[in-house]
Amino acid sequence: MELRKWHERPESSTEKIKDQKVLDGKNFLKLADHFISFANTKNKTIKSTDLNYIMLYAAARYSAHVGKNVLETDNHEDYVKHMSEQFIDMIREHLADPNL
Repeated sequence: MELRKWHERPESSTEKIKDQKVLDGKNFLKLADHFISFANTKNKTIKSTDLNYIMLYAAARYSAHVGKNVLETDNHEDYVKHMSEQFIDMIREHLADPNL
């Protein structure tokens, strides 16, 4: 099975979200912002360093579910490598962002 890279998506779409084969970039960022807003709200009572690991843990748990139960990937190590590469690409992009 060919695994997509996180940024391989159309910029926008006229289709309803549930009808899209791949979530478009506009809605992808909008949904990511919801998770970030939730984390920022929780940051009023929980340290950023703890929230960071909580979000990583949740992402890893959900990614494991998708890899194992949705994609039914046979080679778990290939899936782990792919997801790790996606995370590295994302974090490098954000660290290079002068507006962050």
